[in-house]
Order: sequence, then C-alpha cells, then structure tokens
Amino acid sequence: MLKPRVRFAPSPTGKLHLGSARTALFNFLFARSQKGVFLLRIDDTDKIRSKKEYEEDILDSLNWLGLYSDEEIVRQSERLDLYEKIIKALLDKGYAYYCFCSKEELEARRQEQLTRGEVPRYSGKCRQLTSQEVNQKLAKGEKYVIRLKVPEKKITYKDFLRGEIPYDFRLLGDFVIAKNEREPLYLLTSPIDDHYQGITHVIRGEDHLPNTPKQLLIFKYLEWEPPIFVHLPLILGPDGSKLSKRHGAKSISEYREAGFLPEALINFLALLGWHPEGDREIITLEEMIREFKLEKLNKTPARFNFSKLIFFNRYYLKQKPNNDLLQLLDFSNYGNWQNDNFLALNGLNYSREKILKIINLGKERASVVNEILLTVDFFFKDFDYDKNLLLWKNSSFEEIKINLQAIENEFRKLKEEEFKSEKLKQILDNLAGENKGPVFWPLRVALSGKEASPPPFELAEVFGKEKTLELINKALKKLGD
Repeated sequence: MLKPRVRFAPSPTGKLHLGSARTALFNFLFARSQKGVFLLRIDDTDKIRSKKEYEEDILDSLNWLGLYSDEEIVRQSERLDLYEKIIKALLDKGYAYYCFCSKEELEARRQEQLTRGEVPRYSGKCRQLTSQEVNQKLAKGEKYVIRLKVPEKKITYKDFLRGEIPYDFRLLGDFVIAKNEREPLYLLTSPIDDHYQGITHVIRGEDHLPNTPKQLLIFKYLEWEPPIFVHLPLILGPDGSKLSKRHGAKSISEYREAGFLPEALINFLALLGWHPEGDREIITLEEMIREFKLEKLNKTPARFNFSKLIFFNRYYLKQKPNNDLLQLLDFSNYGNWQNDNFLALNGLNYSREKILKIINLGKERASVVNEILLTVDFFFKDFDYDKNLLLWKNSSFEEIKINLQAIENEFRKLKEEEFKSEKLKQILDNLAGENKGPVFWPLRVALSGKEASPPPFELAEVFGKEKTLELINKALKKLGD
C-alpha cells in the first residue's frame, strides 16, 4: 500500500472552528499513524469572501494545536493557470460547455419546475448550441458560465465509513464548474488539486457528501484515479440540534484567548468521533498517533459537551509546568515585573520562585489559564470582607477570635525560615485537634477574603510571616469592632 497523502483544505472565509479543526486533526492522525503525508491547502478561489486575516487565523490556530503541514502550503488562488488548462481540456473533449442563460431566465425556469412539483435543475438549453453559435456569443461579449455535462443515469459511489451510496444524476442537471476560464469553482478546483497533489484519502465532513458524485464525475472525465472518500459525521449540540455558539462552540482562536490549552482541545476534539482502546479518556497526541485507525471512526454524529472540554482543560492545567504557565499569564492587572521580581499592587514584592508557587496554588482551582490569577488575586491586591464570613458554621465570634489569637501567637514564635507550609499545618492541626473548621476556616478567610481558596497554611507560606500576621490582626480588629 502506498503511503497515504491527505490534505486539510479550509476556505479562508471565517475563523477556524471546532468542526474544521477536528477534520484537520483526523487527517493529521491518519497521516502520522501510517507514516504518510499531511498537507495544508488554502481553498481561496472565492475572491469576495476569502480574507487574509481568516487565512492567518487558520494557520495560527493549526500551528497552536501542533498540526503542521509536511510540505509547502498550497493556495488555489496561485494555481489559476492549471485550472484554466483543465477547463479548456474539458471543453475540448466535450465534457463541459458554455452556458449563456441569464439569472432571470434560470430563476423563471426554476419557479416553473417548482410549480410542477419537480426538483429544480438546469434544462440543458445551452448544451445544444453549436460551436458556431457559441463563438458568435463569445464574440459579442455575452456573459457566460461553464457547465459540466451530467449523464442521465443512477450511480452508486463508495464512502469508507458508509459503504455504497446511491445517487441519481437525473435529479442534478448540468452544474456550473467555473464562472469563466480564470474563475473556477470549488467543485472543480478540489479534484484537480487532489489529483496533482497525489491525495490518496479525502477525509472531510459529511456536509460534502452531495459534492462527491459531482467530483467523481470530474475524475472520470479526466481519466484520473479518484481518492478514497471518508466523510465524517457532524458534531451536534448536546440536545441533538445543529451546533452553535449558544452551546459554547467558538473558533479555536477564541478558545485560545479564553485560556484553553491546545492539549485539552486536541484531546476533546479527538473524542468527538473516535475513541482509543479501553475506557480511558485522557490521551496525548503521540498516543493518538499510535492508536488511530480510520476503521475506528464513529458513523454517528458526536455530541458537543462543554463540561467535558472544561474537564480536559482542568486536567492539563494541573499537568502543565508552572514555568510554562508563567509565560501564558497576563500580570498587568496585578502589578509590575522588575527584573526577576514582581511588585504587586498591594506593595508586596514576590520573587520568581514565589510567583511560581502562587501559580501552582491558582491552577488547582482554575478551569482556564485566565482564571489562575483570579483565584489567587488576594496575593496581589488589598481585599476586604464582611466579618460574618469569619464564622465557621455554629461557632461564635468569641471562639473565632480566640482561635485566631492562638494562631497569631504560635506563628509569631517562628523564624522566617521556619515559615513553611508543613510546619504551619502542624501548628494548625495541634491547635484544632479533631475539629478543624473553627481554626482553619477563619484563617482561610483572613488570608484570602474568600470562602474557597487553597489551604491556609499554603497561603501563609507564600505571604510570609510579616504579611500573614498583618492579615490575622486585620481579622482580629474586625472581630473586636
């Protein structure tokens, strides 16, 4: 078997979205698993809708996901000479012809067919024109398109996942393949490029199923061997409806900006239509490559589950080295870096080592990168809270005050170098005995102003002795008011 050559061929008419990213991933996995070639082609023949900024978004997003093309990127807008040559060949062989019908004429014919309950299709009127009539119209400068002749018969074609699929060309009519010799349409350019790039497998969404018999006809007319077609089922919303933004579906760049990691998105996308052996869900790109097989692709639509994406992102956040996360975080709302130290808005000066500890604490409670600093913002900003928050369940203000004073006394005895989380936890455990809440809870609130935070002994180590005692005394003052 020849090594497979596959392509991902997006149109730069919008940002790279989930469905397209999944298509790119499955092409990439198949190529890598078979030691084949993964190509990227930009289908930019639509002059009006294709935008450079969308192409840049697609390329940036694919690179961010780690899906790199093995050869130079091909752009269809740079291959017009090739398409023109093929169009002329189809015209010369009699498989294509010039159509001079106006839009108004075509629409009138369409309405007549609908009135009679027929499927709208081109009548074939211009198919009957002689070469002399065609040349006369061309000489007059009449507007035209180029249509492909479609046989009046039923066929079946094969899809890798679905098997044999019936198709009735009689319901189609001769379809347009180019606006003129220099403006080909997708239906024509795609099979041309697939042939000249040596594509062996076309893996794409099932929304392309109606295009396949048309493109197979082009392969036949040009006497080319067609690739194997693999049409992926759709991704639906959780309720089975068409996937949309209301379900949480966004472009890849929007997920990136929101703080999702590429590892999480790759893991999430892979399981939307494929699954590794066993019941595990966490799987790396390298593991996917080892296990991926086209035969294992699902034949039914996948359901988008935003909660599952959050689950994956939380997992990969915790696995990510703190140094790597440091490069992703925006500290501008919390202070300023001064060489290797960070001066926070509350006046505290943190070493790089302490910042890494803060990141480590923050990522345990964060769902996305952008939440890491939000969950531990009390390290950087002055904060306040209602004194009632210091109360633990049925405890009294007096009990909480006694406990905080005891903590303050014990912490004050420690030297700065002894102010480590293990030692601090030991002190708190000894003070609390079996009833942890009345001791741990008010200290947590005193150091964070929050009901949910990392363990208070870990907060105290990062703050250091002086700031920790200051915050405990602030809480005691609240209780004394």
